[in-house]
Amino acid sequence: MDNDYRRTKTTVSLINYHFVFCPRYRRKIFDIPGVEDRFKELTSLECERLGIKILAMECHVDHAHLFLSCLPTVSPSDIMHQVKGATSFALREEFPQLEKMPSLWTRSFFVSTAGNVSSETIKWYVDTQKTRY
Repeated sequence: MDNDYRRTKTTVSLINYHFVFCPRYRRKIFDIPGVEDRFKELTSLECERLGIKILAMECHVDHAHLFLSCLPTVSPSDIMHQVKGATSFALREEFPQLEKMPSLWTRSFFVSTAGNVSSETIKWYVDTQKTRY
């Protein structure tokens, strides 16, 4: 797994998010031939445009998992908004089975943070700042 720190002119960060999201009504859209591959391609393009590294991406019949390494300038809700928006528009345009759906994705999503330092380690580091001289 890629746990490299991301660097910009003003920041050094390690922000990894695990997202899970579903199509409306848990429709099994990834059973439609070609949808999963096209979804992955569109998601890769959108993440590249946003400066996001995809650490892992997988689809089940009725939901998708993304594990992403992001810069601190992009919020989790902005990431989902961009990915869902870009993929929904293109997939509904390209696949006749999806074109009648008013929206492809639910408004909700699951997100969790992940990194290579535990919460206990960070708490210890903060708590011991004044005693480490």
